[in-house]
Amino acid sequence: QVHLVESGGGLVQAGDSLRLSCAASGSVFSDYAMGWFRQAPGKDSEFVAAIHWTGGSTKYADSVKGRFTISRDNAKNTVYLQMSTLKPEDTAIYYCAADFRPAIVVDAPHFYDYWGQGTQVTVSS
Repeated sequence: QVHLVESGGGLVQAGDSLRLSCAASGSVFSDYAMGWFRQAPGKDSEFVAAIHWTGGSTKYADSVKGRFTISRDNAKNTVYLQMSTLKPEDTAIYYCAADFRPAIVVDAPHFYDYWGQGTQVTVSS
């Protein structure tokens, strides 16, 4: 069992930066690939980014490529999402997720085994 807790969300203006964190507990963190997803009001969940257990491989949605960076610190059991040049369309609840296949980086939510409770990001124009 893995327990995931996101933090770092908030209200920012367009063009600002924000860093989300997701702290994991309950299992060996390096046993998991990690991903970030988001869900805006009235919309389906959307893949944002994912990272291999070593941090050596990442995958991004086209909508965030070049603006967001996913990273992880296995010593701290934490995965991060650095978001820059935020846009109003980035407004959503952001969720981190753990995939119990550490060497595979995927963008489909059904592959992920554990989910956090989410953190709200609101970007004003």
